[in-house]
Parts: sequence; C-alpha cells; structure tokens
Amino acid sequence: MVKKHFKISGVGCALVDYLFTPVNFSGETFSRYISVRPGDGGLSPGKLVFRDEFEAFSGRDYMEVRELLTAGNSPLTLNIGGPSIVSLIHAAQMLDGTVAEVYFYGSKGRDKDALFIDERLQKTPLKTGKYKVSDQYTAFTDVLSDPGYDQGLGERIFINNIGAAWDLYPEDMDEAFFESDMVIFGGTALVPHIHRSLLELLKKAKAKKSVTVVNTVYDFLNERSNPGKAWPLGSTVETYRYIDLLIADMEEALRLSGQATIAEALSFFKRTGVGAVIVTHGANPLYYFCNSKLFGRAEGCKLVSERVRNEIVLYPERVGDTTGCGDNFAGGAIASIAEQMMDPHKERVNIDEVIAWATVSGGYACFYHGGTFYEEYPGQKRELIEPYYRDYQLQKTNRPFIPDYR
Repeated sequence: MVKKHFKISGVGCALVDYLFTPVNFSGETFSRYISVRPGDGGLSPGKLVFRDEFEAFSGRDYMEVRELLTAGNSPLTLNIGGPSIVSLIHAAQMLDGTVAEVYFYGSKGRDKDALFIDERLQKTPLKTGKYKVSDQYTAFTDVLSDPGYDQGLGERIFINNIGAAWDLYPEDMDEAFFESDMVIFGGTALVPHIHRSLLELLKKAKAKKSVTVVNTVYDFLNERSNPGKAWPLGSTVETYRYIDLLIADMEEALRLSGQATIAEALSFFKRTGVGAVIVTHGANPLYYFCNSKLFGRAEGCKLVSERVRNEIVLYPERVGDTTGCGDNFAGGAIASIAEQMMDPHKERVNIDEVIAWATVSGGYACFYHGGTFYEEYPGQKRELIEPYYRDYQLQKTNRPFIPDYR
C-alpha cells in the first residue's frame, strides 16, 4: 500500500553562517593562530572552534583577529547554516512533490539573525515543529573559506557562537516529534543538552518505530574537556544500538571510536550494534557498512563523484565553496531513505542508493556559496542534481572500487 503521509522530524544545530572567502590558510597571518594540539582553541582547516576558546588561545579579541584574517572584507554571504537545518532543508527540497513532510526543531533568539532565519525558511519547503525562542542570541558561525586549499579542492574553518542552542532541552521535543517515520539528530554536539541526552531520545524514537539517523559534527566541547580521549555519544555506548544510520566524517569517526585507523573505527562501530555507518573523507573515497533489517548486510568503499571533481578543476568560475557539503550529504541520505521507505515495492533500503544520492548532494554543494541553496521553483535542486546522480551510477558501473582499509 502506498503511504499517504510520511513525516520526518529533526533536531540539532541551526544558526546563521557568515561566509568569508577567500581566506588564505597558508599565509603568515593565519600561521600565528594555527592549532598546536587538538582542543587547544587554535584554528585548523576543516575544524570548528568556539569563540571563547579561540580568544583564550590567542589572547586577543576574536573580532580583531577576524579583521586580520579576512583583510577587513565583509562576509560574502549570510546563509542558514548548521548540520541539522541545512541537511533537513536539502532533504525537503529533494522530497518536494512527494507525500513526505520534513520538520525542524531547534532554538533561536529574538534578534536580527532569528528574523533572517525565519525569512529565509519561507523560501524553502522545510516546515518547523517546535522552534523555541530564547533570551540568548541566535547561534552563529563565521565560516572562513580558502578555495585554493588542498590542491584547489578547498576547505573551511568554523568559529562558532552557541548562544540560544544552550537553551534547547530534551523536554522541548513534543510527542509529534517522536511519532515521525524518521527522526534525525544533526550536529547535536553544538546543542549540548540534546547531545548529552541522545540515548534517552533515541530510545523513545525507536519505541515509536521510527527510523533514526545521526549525523555528527566535531565535538569541541568534549575535546576540550578530555583532550585525546574518545568522544561520548549520549550517556553510554549503548546509544549506538538505537541508531539506524550514523554519518560522520573521518576525524569524527576516529574520535568517536577512540581508534587510530578507519579499520579499527569500523570494528568499534560494528561491536556497538549500530545499524549502519557511513564515514566520509572529503574528496577521498568513503567507507561504509550495514548490518540490520532496514539495510541488510554490506560493506566497502565508494568513490566521490568524478563529474563534480572534474568540473571543479575545469570550471573554477562555477565553484562556490565547500561549506555545507557534509550537511547536504546527510540530507541526500535522509531523502533517499525516505523515498525508498515510501516505495511499496521495496522490502529494504538499498545502501548503495543512499550513498549515491548523498554523494552527489554533497558534491553539488561545491557549486554555490553557503550550505543552503534557495530554489527559484519547487524541484529545481533535484533537477540540477539528477544528472550528477546518473553519471555517478555510470561511474560505479565502469570503475569498480576495491575496499582498502590501510
């Protein structure tokens, strides 16, 4: 029977991104503020640091240093950012025209950044569940982008201000949140009270028969508290048992598992009982495995989109920045799972399809500035991404990739 309604609800990090580009990560000015050791509050490509920690590290007011790092330039764009809301916006755009509805739960302040988010959300198909209003300022992040970093593939540095995210609590999730077909937790390390309560929240979602997805972000709070030690996810390792799909980048996977290699990290995740894991690695191949009723059993590696890589090199004028690539990857995965669950002819979710849509969704984010793409008409983003999906499927057929865990 075809579903008449399919609900996705997500909670986690939502903020305003102030994008500065280009910023030279190899310059003399940047070198004065580079991180010496993990969690010390310094800047490091691909990493997030909290403003107060950076100020303690540098001994200077962050806004003064920002003037130096950006050569006094104003932000190129303001955009909705955050691993939760960006991934959910993308999922909603990809699912527009289906019976699926996507809802976001979060917190914001009473300031101009909150008004900015409200106004921009009107341009997307994402709906809001309980969007709590706090007396603290709306969370925001400065994104410093160097498009020339990593041989022209680009990288970003994030300076985060948590603000209203401190005021979001587990009890702010209503019953409608848990009664969804899918429940998503995105970047909760930037929403501390939700992050610490992941076990209880995931348990409640699974008790309602929801499919659960967790996409992570660099956990600077735990790195600061216990440098070099494994990051906790929820209160105990039991949290993983209630996750159908975990999406993390390479460093997050290693830090969550407390292991030194991807092979050891995947072994750790398998022991926890998590249903499936996808570990991204920027422009490098990703690793994955699944062992669950939802996905079946599979494991291996997948290449990034060659079409995206080639177009970045051949058409630099088309390149925006890499901000939001990981968030859109997660959104593509969420949308693919939902589509397959809505298909009455499918007995289980095909992990290859999930990875394909996730990969091209993340890759396409390189072609515009900021994580959120604002459509000119419903279905535009999917229309733009579909050719990359078709080419990726051909790429997989013509170029099989052998897993190598070295």
